[in-house]
Amino acid sequence: MSVFDLFRLDDKVAIVTGGGRGLGQQIAEAYAEAGAKVVLCSRRVENCEEVAKELADRGAEAVALPLDVTDEASIDALVGEVVARFGRIDVLVNNSGTSWGAPALDMPYDAWMKVLQTNLTGAFLMSQRVARHMKDHGGGKIVNIASVAGMRGSPPEVLDAAGYAASKGGLIAMTRDLAVKWARYRIYVNAIAPGFFPTKMTRVVLERGGNLIHLRTPLGRVGGDQDLKGAALFFATAASDYVTGQVLAVDGGTTAM
Repeated sequence: MSVFDLFRLDDKVAIVTGGGRGLGQQIAEAYAEAGAKVVLCSRRVENCEEVAKELADRGAEAVALPLDVTDEASIDALVGEVVARFGRIDVLVNNSGTSWGAPALDMPYDAWMKVLQTNLTGAFLMSQRVARHMKDHGGGKIVNIASVAGMRGSPPEVLDAAGYAASKGGLIAMTRDLAVKWARYRIYVNAIAPGFFPTKMTRVVLERGGNLIHLRTPLGRVGGDQDLKGAALFFATAASDYVTGQVLAVDGGTTAM
């Protein structure tokens, strides 16, 4: 086998939640280029439909389906539809997420719960439902999109979103625990912890603290349109067949400081 074959996803079926924009779109593009059949899903399904069309125009097989990761019935419907349509699920990327900026002393309870429900509970429910299928079909790969905010504290001048940090820290802990529990089923669970990338979620943060973020990043820049593709592809393919329970920071070196 060529080393390049280790990074192929030919005929694999990959679900990317929150795949209609930002990091999810970047990951979906990488998987499609590697040969996967890609399912893009989110509450704003119209965004996923636009990306699916772009991928289809390039010769990939991509579909868009609605999903609310805070709703168990929506998750069950999605998984059922993907299995009915493709007969299998090989890769799951838990990318759907939200945030709420406020000083920790003033964080509203409802905002805290919304962030935890989406970023952590939603990722668990998606992983659980998809893992039930993977367990009975020889295994698979689960990739959780965490954040460097879940690996260390952030000055409020950079990021003032305690609920977001807590949810991503919990996602990292969940990644390690599920990796141990599900390894016997050949289900791999890993996480990527991105630094700052220009997305709709980070727009205000980058506008307010972009100079400080650049100063605190050894590579001196935020992430670009290609910078998450390699890590996401590694964790989804045979290239990572002896890797599980790991967290890879894609952050320009910020966590090394």
